[in-house]
Parts: sequence; structure tokens; C-alpha cells
Amino acid sequence: MSDQINPNQPINNQQPAYPNPYYYYPATTGSFYPAYPYRQYPLPNNGNGGNGGNGANAAQFVNQQSYIENILRLNRGKLGTFYLTFEGQEPTAFRGYIEEAGRDHILIREENSNRRFLLLMVYLDYVLFDEEINYDYPFSNQQ
Repeated sequence: MSDQINPNQPINNQQPAYPNPYYYYPATTGSFYPAYPYRQYPLPNNGNGGNGGNGANAAQFVNQQSYIENILRLNRGKLGTFYLTFEGQEPTAFRGYIEEAGRDHILIREENSNRRFLLLMVYLDYVLFDEEINYDYPFSNQQ
């Protein structure tokens, strides 16, 4: 009679919450993929509440690193030749005006038409400009 299970008594089932302790169980809340926040840099204060007198456009880039995307943003509207190398191919040139630049892409408008190209930064080799470019190095305004 001791081998039979009494239905009136609770079963002592002491199984762990996770059956395999060596397997990774991701959290059930939140996103599975980690979020990489954008770096935010404070603007310098010149004492009177202004942005240092650099102008609205230049103030956006003060105290940031000298990344290609920031240099391209400073040169919106300028004509350039963009050289990209795609996997397994020879370098390809795109010529056009910079419309926008992001962390991983450049949007250009072709020189002689209204066609637009969305180019990925990962393929970018270099850019040639026909004129002087705006380049505000992040530490040039500090003394």
C-alpha cells in the first residue's frame, strides 16, 4: 500500500525553475536585441545662455568626434565623387550632391538628374570634392 499514490496528498515536485542550468534563458521582458544608445554631448555654455556664438548649424557638432557622417553633414549641398567598393567588384564612383548623411548611409542626388542614391558607409572608400569643404574639428574652438 505504500507504493500507491494518495490523491489527497500534494505531490512534492521539487524541479528547478529552469530545467537545464547551463542553458541561457533570456529575460522575458524587454527587447531581445540590445539597444545601443546614441552618444549625446552637451553644448558648451558661454555664460549668457548662448551656444558659444558658433551659429545654429555648427553648434550641433561641437564636442563631437570627427566622424565621416558629421563631416558630410557639414557639407550638405556640395558636389562630390563618392568611391565605393562592393564585395568582389572593382571600385565604383557615384557623383552627386550630398543631401543627407547618417551613421551608416549617405543620400546623394546625381549631378545631372534628379536620381538619388542611398549609399552605405560600409562600402565607402573615400570622397573627392571639387571645392573647399567645411571641416570643423571638434577641438578647434577650445583654447
